Amino acid sequence: MHLLGFDIGSSSVKVSLIEANSGNLVASSFYPKQEMKITAHKAGWAEQEPELWWENLKLALAEVLSTANIDKESIESIGISYQMHGLVMVDKKQEVLRPSIIWCDSRAAVYGDKAFEEIGGQRCLTNLLNSPGNFTASKLKWVKENEPETFAKVDKIMLPGDYIAMKLTGEAQTTVSGLSEGIMWNFKENDLATILFDNYGFSSDIIPEIVPTFATSGQLSAKTAADLGLSTKTKVSYRAGDQPNNALSLNVLNPGEIATTAGTSGVVYGVSSEIKYDPQSRVNTFAHVNHTQEDPRLGVLLCINGTGILNAWLKRMVAEDLSYEAMNELASKVAIGSDGISILPFGNGAERVLQNKNIGSLFSGINFNIHGKGHLLRAAQEGIVFSFKYGMDIMKNIGIDASVIKAGKANMFLSPIFRETLAGISGATIELYNTDGSVGAARGAGVGSGYYKSFNEAFSNLKKLDVIEPNTQNIAAYQEAYESWKAELEKAIK
Repeated sequence: MHLLGFDIGSSSVKVSLIEANSGNLVASSFYPKQEMKITAHKAGWAEQEPELWWENLKLALAEVLSTANIDKESIESIGISYQMHGLVMVDKKQEVLRPSIIWCDSRAAVYGDKAFEEIGGQRCLTNLLNSPGNFTASKLKWVKENEPETFAKVDKIMLPGDYIAMKLTGEAQTTVSGLSEGIMWNFKENDLATILFDNYGFSSDIIPEIVPTFATSGQLSAKTAADLGLSTKTKVSYRAGDQPNNALSLNVLNPGEIATTAGTSGVVYGVSSEIKYDPQSRVNTFAHVNHTQEDPRLGVLLCINGTGILNAWLKRMVAEDLSYEAMNELASKVAIGSDGISILPFGNGAERVLQNKNIGSLFSGINFNIHGKGHLLRAAQEGIVFSFKYGMDIMKNIGIDASVIKAGKANMFLSPIFRETLAGISGATIELYNTDGSVGAARGAGVGSGYYKSFNEAFSNLKKLDVIEPNTQNIAAYQEAYESWKAELEKAIK
């Protein structure tokens, strides 16, 4: 028996196939091989064509099936992980009405801020757990105000993973976890966020059927199965946003546990059984994948938009001839603190941790006589880690304290500088595992279909690959560098 996991990112779509009984990876692939196109018609905008996700999924899946060479009838179910907060709108024929306004698009922040003021901050926070901010509901409000002809054609709105599930089964559906990430779920009333819908002028009819996160929500349609080379017996049995799914991938499901990731953007995600929110909505609270009203599991999420994208940008600009490994090696020759250079990594749109300010990325302290390429490369990684530290201090103030951080050994966590700096400045032990979002989604599919009887069974073979302890000898140097970085940030956000 086999399980498939799809991870719909903004850079690529990854597909993984695992053998269900052992949990071992059979094959995986991703497309495109270069980063997927993001269209920005104006500064702060970011859009992608949902059909692009689908076409890249088909290419990645075809490669996986060719490599694995298995009987398609053996694939029991599919799980979907997806980039959070995106808006997909379809008409009554399930045709997409416009490109998706994706997670890092900041155009709708002004609408969310206005709603927060009109509804009342305390009412928003105690019911929705967040400011409406720049989330999915606010993006739909932007469409309503700026593209009324398009809005008039909307039958259903979905998150990116809901769209992929609809393409697979033909059914438009969503989840409580997904609705919460769009600020469309009222936790106090355990129902749709009508207080926000009423303010924005939406009917709740645009919300598709709500299904459990872990459950069979449909089977592949005959057309889709033929198109993908799969069986109509294959079920869709799990979907979740990429950060809750990353936590699931690491078996982070219970209060006090912390998961993190550092790809294009970076996230620290802590699980709580209590209603926790930041009064300034700089970190955000969503329903975790295993949340129920009777047994709450809430994910408190710190997101930094400008993480790996800063490292990739520097590679293109100043280190195109170097591999990432060579970049890390060059940066390692520079002392902690990068000899006085500070880089603020906030060049990928408005940052929630900065109260939706879009300050851009800032470089300071550069001396033309002493600084070289290695200083810039190290300062970039330190700046990314220091942005994590800044947000983690906010999380600590609301009761989410990281003593152990779990992550997949991928992306920025492949860099010794990044992980050693994070351990040193946070004081946390970092554990790295052999997993990623697509593998986690495949395991989630096994839970949702009932193949696995428990989460413990699903993650019984999760392997710890590495442990990084804080180096106590370097803590003072990290702290001094962080304080210099923080001073630059405070000047920038005044």
